Amino acid sequence: MRVDEAINLLGFPPNSRPSPSQVKEAYKKMVWETHPDRFPIDQKPNAECRFKLVSEAYTYLLSGVRQEGSASGTYSRVVRYGGQRSHGGKRNSALIGVPFLFIILGTFALGGSFASRAYKRQKEAYPSHNPFLP
Repeated sequence: MRVDEAINLLGFPPNSRPSPSQVKEAYKKMVWETHPDRFPIDQKPNAECRFKLVSEAYTYLLSGVRQEGSASGTYSRVVRYGGQRSHGGKRNSALIGVPFLFIILGTFALGGSFASRAYKRQKEAYPSHNPFLP
């Protein structure tokens, strides 16, 4: 895919140079218009094809990939970084589960003791006449 084809697919004028934010807005608009779920069954194959082309144009324009010799293909490569991870994000992973472990163990411990007390109180208040029950 060439840059001019991708620009035309997203609805921009032929020789325009949209910013990444403009490309994202145009992509959202085109996805809404061309999504296959919005069409009847007999038109779905064409809508799927068009939807895939729009998605490809979007990723092409944001990735900065261009073919040699393209006049308007001067997009820079977009590099995305996640949040900073201390020590590669591997050393603190065990600490994340500790609060949840305390919550779960505390729930079982307290819930179990309350349930056994309630069972004993009910047994004292209403003794069973059945010899097979404790």
